[in-house]
Amino acid sequence: MHNATDPHSDSAGPDEPAPSPPVHYAEQALLGALLLTPDQLNTLDTLESGNFGDPSHTAVFAAMSALAPPEAAVHAKEPVWLNSVLDHARRQARGLTASYLHTLIRTCPDPEHAPAYAQIVRSEHARRTLRTHTNRLAQTATTPIEPEPATAVLAQADTLARYLDQLADQFAPHPGSLPRTPTPPEPPRNTGADVLDEERMLLATATAHPREMTRMPWLLPVDFALPVHTALFHCLTALNHRGEPIDPITVLWEAQHRGLLRDTSAQHVLNLLAIPAGSVEHWGENVLQRALLHQAHTTAERIRAYTEDPANSVHQLVTGSRRALADLTAIRTRWERTTSRTPGRSRAPRTTAATRASPPSTTAPGRPTRPSR
Repeated sequence: MHNATDPHSDSAGPDEPAPSPPVHYAEQALLGALLLTPDQLNTLDTLESGNFGDPSHTAVFAAMSALAPPEAAVHAKEPVWLNSVLDHARRQARGLTASYLHTLIRTCPDPEHAPAYAQIVRSEHARRTLRTHTNRLAQTATTPIEPEPATAVLAQADTLARYLDQLADQFAPHPGSLPRTPTPPEPPRNTGADVLDEERMLLATATAHPREMTRMPWLLPVDFALPVHTALFHCLTALNHRGEPIDPITVLWEAQHRGLLRDTSAQHVLNLLAIPAGSVEHWGENVLQRALLHQAHTTAERIRAYTEDPANSVHQLVTGSRRALADLTAIRTRWERTTSRTPGRSRAPRTTAATRASPPSTTAPGRPTRPSR
């Protein structure tokens, strides 16, 4: 039966919170074991108060860590340890009661299993922390920081990778290490006006100056946000690979052979290729950077799905997250290759912003720098 006076009672009524997760009971059992056998604190040196998810449990363990355990003979006769822990913990958790400390003791199945309970607490803390790193990666990718959003995203990806290395050292591997969590759908691409304008200008400028495409092996059709732009870049790269003439008409003919005109008109394709401006490499770098941010967002969503599946162990979280980061590493390699070769830009460390050069103009003086929309 639900105890209305116990804030940790989890028999939910119609308007009450959902039942507590298994780690809640592990936290209770661990604290109960330490209240019964405080000498076990010396065996849990890798556990910290911040590893607990419940604020009152955090306060209780912080109090235990700050206090000197009583002598065994004194502890066996008097509740000195419980009283000291309660008085100290109330500084952080004012609603904590002596009754709840006794509840912790009653819910501990076996005090000798304290190390196992501590491992459960550490595991769930690892899951929560990994989710926090993942959320930061997603936020950095979707709300980019100017003027170098890629630098900020890659720095956060490095922080996430370092945390995965820490977890790999702390938790032993085991068979069946791959998560079975279904892969979440890819988040939608950013198709704002600026994004589409940059892709259009890249296609038009590459059509007008096809030789510049030979300096861009790092840009792939998949980097484009709009499917029609992806298809047109396929056309350009195919013509360039075959050494055939490239202009709006030859690109249109290639588009027809690739079935692109089933979904769009010939005039629309010609309009997309009509107004070149700026440098092909400059627009290509912008397109690749947006693709990098999108892949970082996709990676973050995939890892977040792993952390939200309670069936995954910490080792499965590490293995699955590293595989997800590998997809980001692939596009990162292309990004670092192009930024190291762009004139006016120096190779920078992963977490240090570089200076972006202005794109050289390949258009006649007075020509518009943006197509009219």
